[in-house]
Amino acid sequence: MLIAGVIAYVLAQLALGLWMARRVRSQEDFLLAGRNIGYVLATFTIFATWFGAETCIGAAGQIAEHGLGGGSADPFGYAVCLLLMGVLFAAALWRRGIATIADLMRQRYSPAVERVTALLVAPTSFLWAGAQIRAFGQVLAASTGMNIEVAIALAAGTVVAYASAGGLMAGVVTDLVQGIALVIGLGLLGWAVVDAAGGLGPALASVAPERLSFGSSSTSLVETLDAWAIPIFGSLAAQELIVRVLACRSPTIARRSTLLGGGLYLLIGLIPVLVGLVGVGLVGPLDHPEQILPAVASRLLGPVAYVLFIGALISAILSTVDGALLAVSSVVARNLVEPMLPGMSDRQRLQISRLCTLVFGVLAYLVGRAADGVHDLVEDASGFTGGGLVVVFTFALWSRFGGPKSALAALFVGLVLWLLGRYIGLGPAPFLTSMAAALVVYVAVALLERRGEARRPVPTDMA
Repeated sequence: MLIAGVIAYVLAQLALGLWMARRVRSQEDFLLAGRNIGYVLATFTIFATWFGAETCIGAAGQIAEHGLGGGSADPFGYAVCLLLMGVLFAAALWRRGIATIADLMRQRYSPAVERVTALLVAPTSFLWAGAQIRAFGQVLAASTGMNIEVAIALAAGTVVAYASAGGLMAGVVTDLVQGIALVIGLGLLGWAVVDAAGGLGPALASVAPERLSFGSSSTSLVETLDAWAIPIFGSLAAQELIVRVLACRSPTIARRSTLLGGGLYLLIGLIPVLVGLVGVGLVGPLDHPEQILPAVASRLLGPVAYVLFIGALISAILSTVDGALLAVSSVVARNLVEPMLPGMSDRQRLQISRLCTLVFGVLAYLVGRAADGVHDLVEDASGFTGGGLVVVFTFALWSRFGGPKSALAALFVGLVLWLLGRYIGLGPAPFLTSMAAALVVYVAVALLERRGEARRPVPTDMA
């Protein structure tokens, strides 16, 4: 029953996405759903796209192993990111009339900054997609006994098919269905966990006090702040989020839907937190902490409720994969390929966007197969651009201070310092270090640019 239900659900999503693809007539339809989505679709597409495998599988596993300190990124850090986007950035971004974050960089700085931004954003998105595809395989392998290679291939094939055909037009509609499935499936699990523990009070009382702290005796304050900074600031300039803001019908809808999506994300995200805290006491220790969520569901839920729960996990994964694939295809097609092929018709631009979605879908599938774990892969994706991108993004949107040289310098310094800190271990807070250094470099180079302009002689009229 479970395998049949899962396959039927996945095929239904594929059919819905392909049906919506019939409405795609232009690149704007493909990348931005015609810039015409309202409150319900916008709220659920923001919620469902952000609510991925990390929120379900990764966060529950980290919290089961480390307590609340393991949940700094999900759901808390990413929820803050969404709320910050809604309060400060969403309406201003919408008014720019752009399609990608790299468009903003071209508009504010130069084509060179546009291309560098696109090259930084693209790996972030397909690493993110690869993490979700891997999580899909883990969910099906743990719950149905299906071969993990078959499960990963099924996930990749399904989402690439409807994402490359229907783009964001298909994505926002499937996100609505998937978001509703998430709320129902995880809601049932949360109810079952609280009931099995004898109520919410006894459930929380059973958790050791040290597991309810966001800090850790083995982690310094600087390291804790860095762990929070990655999801909050590292994802603030994510194309997956920006494109959904830009697809809204008005700046008011963009701002309010982002706030509503962030609130819904935090509310539903607390269920995996509860499972991570209480679940070990219900099912005992596990060899792989990331299996805590499906293990608890398998123990507590009946057959029908368990199918709904697995549908919720699949929904979380599919919605995030299609968002990531559309993000990378949009920046590569629009900001890297199209400038090299001027004079293309809108139909040709649409075909390029679809081809890029297909290519990066294959790359994400390969990354998902090769990855060791979901949590680390998502963290790499969130921080890959370093702290430079959020610095340049903020100045681009809110200030005329600084030019192309300051933007390029900040992007370069942010990326290099983050890579050195992350993979070589230079310092305890690689992301915060990269962001602070990028800010200093941006301001310093911008001041030099301003001084150079002030010294430039003003041409006189010789007539």
